[in-house]
Amino acid sequence: MTDAFTVLVTGATGNQGGATARALLARGRTVRALVRDPDKPAALALRKWGAELVRGDLNDAGSLRAAMAGVDGVFSVQPLAYEPETLATEVRQGKAVADAARETGVAHLVYSSVGGAERRTGIGHFETKAEIERHILALGLPATILRPVFFMDNLLHYADAQGERVLELPVRPERPMQMIASEDVARFVDAAFTDPDRYLGRQLEIAGDELTFTEVAQVYERVTGTPTRLAPLPIEERMFAWFAEEGYRADIPSLRALRPDMLTFEEFLRARLAPARD
Repeated sequence: MTDAFTVLVTGATGNQGGATARALLARGRTVRALVRDPDKPAALALRKWGAELVRGDLNDAGSLRAAMAGVDGVFSVQPLAYEPETLATEVRQGKAVADAARETGVAHLVYSSVGGAERRTGIGHFETKAEIERHILALGLPATILRPVFFMDNLLHYADAQGERVLELPVRPERPMQMIASEDVARFVDAAFTDPDRYLGRQLEIAGDELTFTEVAQVYERVTGTPTRLAPLPIEERMFAWFAEEGYRADIPSLRALRPDMLTFEEFLRARLAPARD
């Protein structure tokens, strides 16, 4: 890929899209960020970083085709969904991005799915991504499907604890959880566009670390100095039952051979909390 390679980033004001836009811009790539409102603070931050803002909507096929005109690559990620209506919207939007990529002749689509999507998990927001994956493959698009595991970013929910930090989660204390930082998803997106011969046609589950939540508590305490413990809750929801029974299966040693700069959870936490501790 040349430096002139232009990428349309969807979800650019979210964690994955924002991290991807920053990673591509840092390498001197041309980034076109799809935003609904270019005047919102998150969109203005993208412009400040150097992204070109293009007004569009994942529900508007015409705006997607217009946004893709002249681009070489597309990063596709949809908002997280849980309820039946939003799950249906996610599928519709993910398929619309793929359709627009085919119609405009995009050379490389990178789709962010979820680890385990291909394994019929029975988890609503995993099954939606599996359906979008199948659509991309059925279209025969030049594509890379990345399947991130549990996001380290989710655990920042506990960052501001005072006195004692208690991780109340419906998990088995002894069961490891694979996890990844949004920055590392962005690194794989960049790698896919940079080295298409290696990544085109692949479906790759990606993770940067694997810890039990007891170990997560220990890392939090070590990094922040705040006493931290895990308080396991009953496992009732299907997603947490799947985490306990099967879970993610990324080959972390092989992934680290591809991307040795991937963050461990401790590295991620120290980097994210450093400004607040200065």
